[in-house]
Amino acid sequence: MADEAGAAVSAGEITLQAGALRLAARVWGEEGAPKVLALHGWLDNAASFEPLAEALGGRVRLVALELAGHGHSEHRPPGSAYHFVDNLPDVLAAADALGWERFTLLGHSLGAAVASFTAAAAGERIEQLLLLEGLGPLSGAAAEEPARLHRYLRQHASQDKRRRRIYPSLDAAAAQRAGNGDLSHQAARLLARRGTEEHGEGVRWRHDPRLTFTSPHYYTEEQVLAVLGAIAVPSVLVMAEEGLLQQRPTTAGRCAAVADLEVIRLSGGHHLHMERPAAVADPLSGLMKTREQGSRP
Repeated sequence: MADEAGAAVSAGEITLQAGALRLAARVWGEEGAPKVLALHGWLDNAASFEPLAEALGGRVRLVALELAGHGHSEHRPPGSAYHFVDNLPDVLAAADALGWERFTLLGHSLGAAVASFTAAAAGERIEQLLLLEGLGPLSGAAAEEPARLHRYLRQHASQDKRRRRIYPSLDAAAAQRAGNGDLSHQAARLLARRGTEEHGEGVRWRHDPRLTFTSPHYYTEEQVLAVLGAIAVPSVLVMAEEGLLQQRPTTAGRCAAVADLEVIRLSGGHHLHMERPAAVADPLSGLMKTREQGSRP
């Protein structure tokens, strides 16, 4: 990768001890640059931020953390579940392991949901919030909880009988990933290159299969709005015109709940930070300039 001057933008690989888990991360940029902790989407991995890191050209110290069970990070122990809220202490523990007291938090999709709730609950740690195609977690009606719990228990009971799919090649795994969403084959291959491992005569995805289970609990929309209303840091939400947020009836209310939120709409799909990284880099650069100006005596 190259920065604006044409010099290589180096990428590093680190492992962070976040509580009881070892979480993997990819790192770009110099130590002294503004600190940005990035959180990927569901079943994605740190490679999803590689195009954006290239577009930023080393202007930030970008650490793309892989959430538990994703990419090269450890899976949660047998018998435990992947509850949405458990990601919040993992994020703060990873920041502690980096030695970061305050930092900008960047998230895409699931990562944006985690980032927004983290900013609401631990705003003293967050300088700025940049959200890509996500603002809070999915919500559900209270009456839906019994059926959701039933599905979860059924999936949990059958987990030992499930076999992870083996693909004949990395390209085959990438084609499957691209076919399930808005990703180009090139972007899907970037995720597959990091997110798969050799197994027998082919490859399989590294992520924990339990991540695909039905969540045993959804917040109600009223609860989500209450949490989003507690966000008190400068925030930017980048929405794709052909993305998921545009289709959700809850989006307008959630945007209204965040006091200091700038909404930017860009053409593209849900993974626009991979497909249109230069366009997404502009809002982040703007936030950095605001921070630099505000820190001057």
